[in-house]
Amino acid sequence: MKTNSFIFAILLLATAACTKDELSSPTGGVEGAYPVEIARIALGVEGGEAQPWGAPQTRVGETGDGTGSTFSAGDRFAVQINAEEGIYIVQDDGSIKAESPLYWSDRSRHTVRAWYPATDGTLDLGDQSQSLAYLLGGSGTGDYQTPVTLTFAHRLAKVRVTPTGDALGEVQSLQLYTYTQCTYEKGTVVQGSQEGWIEMKKCEYNGVTCWEANVVPGYEITKLMANNDNKERDLSAAITPEAGKFYNITLDKDKGYTDDGQGNYTVTSAEGLKNIAKLVNEEWNLSIDITLTSDIDLSGIDWTPIGIDYNHQYTGTFDGNGKTITGLTVTTSDQYAGLFGYIGSGGTVKDVTLEGVQIATTHSVGDAGGVAGWSYGNIENCSVSGSVIGRGTISIVGGVVGYQCDGSITGCSSSATVNAGNVAGGVAGCTYSATLTACYATGDVTLESSSTGTYYAGGVVGDNTNRSTVIACYAWGSVTGSGSGTIYVGGVTGDNIEGTLTACYHAKGTVKGPDGATGGVTGRNYKSFNDPVITACYWGGNGQEQGIGENQAGTTGGTTQVTDGNWSGAKDAMNTALNGLTTWSYNLSNDKLPVLVQNP
Repeated sequence: MKTNSFIFAILLLATAACTKDELSSPTGGVEGAYPVEIARIALGVEGGEAQPWGAPQTRVGETGDGTGSTFSAGDRFAVQINAEEGIYIVQDDGSIKAESPLYWSDRSRHTVRAWYPATDGTLDLGDQSQSLAYLLGGSGTGDYQTPVTLTFAHRLAKVRVTPTGDALGEVQSLQLYTYTQCTYEKGTVVQGSQEGWIEMKKCEYNGVTCWEANVVPGYEITKLMANNDNKERDLSAAITPEAGKFYNITLDKDKGYTDDGQGNYTVTSAEGLKNIAKLVNEEWNLSIDITLTSDIDLSGIDWTPIGIDYNHQYTGTFDGNGKTITGLTVTTSDQYAGLFGYIGSGGTVKDVTLEGVQIATTHSVGDAGGVAGWSYGNIENCSVSGSVIGRGTISIVGGVVGYQCDGSITGCSSSATVNAGNVAGGVAGCTYSATLTACYATGDVTLESSSTGTYYAGGVVGDNTNRSTVIACYAWGSVTGSGSGTIYVGGVTGDNIEGTLTACYHAKGTVKGPDGATGGVTGRNYKSFNDPVITACYWGGNGQEQGIGENQAGTTGGTTQVTDGNWSGAKDAMNTALNGLTTWSYNLSNDKLPVLVQNP
């Protein structure tokens, strides 16, 4: 930030109707009147780059080109010699007329003081939108034969904010947080008081628009506000103004994020997250790391998913940092819908809560999920509420992820309702060579097919295929499959094709689907080249009499129904099966159902 000292000079010339040598003695005894007259006023900026001081307050103002200061007609300032004080007024023609003149009394040199405003009092600094507050003090030495030069300096400090680029078009007013009042005596600040927001004055110099305010020195200024929107903006560096100095703050448009130049981006607002999505999608910054530092409200924002398609796979790390994103709405005909569209191999999304999402795609083969439509990466400790819908006839939808290919989903949950036309799962629509660990869903899952083909609905995963593994996962919502074609419905998975289910269960909600293709745990257990494996999986009174609806794997083991509502034994058996596989285990909740805890 630049600083400039502003020093003003007032030239006082002693003239009278009689000559100076008529002063009778060095100690007094004036024979005639020898008034101190001000022949002219010279207000200028001393040294360095000329900087305008501002716009008029009481009367003091700027020269037309903004490179210096000037008194205006009507300005009143005080002058003091010894204990005597006088008041002088600037006239329309620029000359000075004494309202209460001073007189030379002897031939000695004297210190002369001056100040503006001419009287003591209190400056109200709170609203400077129309005119700025000024406080000037000066001093000099002279005698009756020597013109006195008074050197004035500002006793307040000036802060100027200059918006640039897009920021200029968005700023209608600016506010600065500091003292809003100060008392003063003879051009000197006595005390600042009443912390608050100062309304700054809009100025324009040589085509440059800025906002200015004169402030009490010594108060540390750390924040700005724009357009009285009650959103504080922290300065990149605090300033503690000194009297008579000038501080310029360049205000860029708040992008809502910062970056360290090493590919690490910190997001502070909804606008910032939207800009980050644009940075990834339009500028091909696909591997940047993103960290949230505050909760984000995306309400009313037309959201474009981060990583929009196969050619724009996000491969960085998105760290939600335990924050919550609310109001995410995606209504699209694009193939991939969610906070993220497409997460590539190695990409990670973690530690974020998505609250009240409204996600829907009408693409015929659309993939939709609260966190991501499609993922090759890893998703950890994320939770979703709201609704996720796929209207296409071949849509794959999950509360957290639509399609999880390879990679993993760990410690995630969803209470979102899920509705799809092809594959629907409470956590994931489809898992392909992927691993799900310690995930659960409590929302209802609905599949409504409209064509011939094979369709799947599961409380946790719709279609668990190609040696995917589901460990320590459960669902509490209702799971329903209806429509034409072949439909498989299960409390945990709709289909288990060569997959592994370990220590999973379904309870509370009902499971409904075609007879012979619906199971309390899985709708179908299928072997192509490798045997599927089900170990220590359970279901309660969800309307199904068998754990596996259609078994094509040659075994029906691994599923057990809890008929008496006592889940204690099931909890113990599932924990035994989990021993050595994961750090997660089950405890019984207050309503006597197993819930997941992570062991130290």
